[in-house]
Amino acid sequence: MCGVCERIEEIKAGENPFFVKELETGYVVVGDSQRFFGYTLFLCKKCVSEIYFLEQPFRDRFLHEMSLVAEAVYHAFKPDKLNYELLGRGNNVHMHWHFFPRREGDTPHPGPVWKVDDIYDEKYSPTEKELHSMKKLLHTEIEKLLQK
Repeated sequence: MCGVCERIEEIKAGENPFFVKELETGYVVVGDSQRFFGYTLFLCKKCVSEIYFLEQPFRDRFLHEMSLVAEAVYHAFKPDKLNYELLGRGNNVHMHWHFFPRREGDTPHPGPVWKVDDIYDEKYSPTEKELHSMKKLLHTEIEKLLQK
């Protein structure tokens, strides 16, 4: 079982403290590290490595929901810009979107978030109170968009 599938199993078992909301095609989670405040992920329910491996109706819905999650992240955390990334390496990588809220001066030098050495440093782990607040903000924004 891949790492993303393991996280999804934790969500289903009620054991993932970062879980925010289940959508039709995936799960919204707040990132373990908040070096970029509001960092959020959208985990695809299907364990495939490429968008074009998804059947067309699911693919269309997945991309629509990805956009909805991105908009919710933007409204909840109010960045200057939002970076979207669908990363992976190798042959068997479970698709998941990364949403990085970016702010002026958030890195020592201009460039992608991956150039920052301390992106996953423990000092950026949210406290229980911070995590609760972030999840509530994000959940509220997702619900607003779903009501439109």
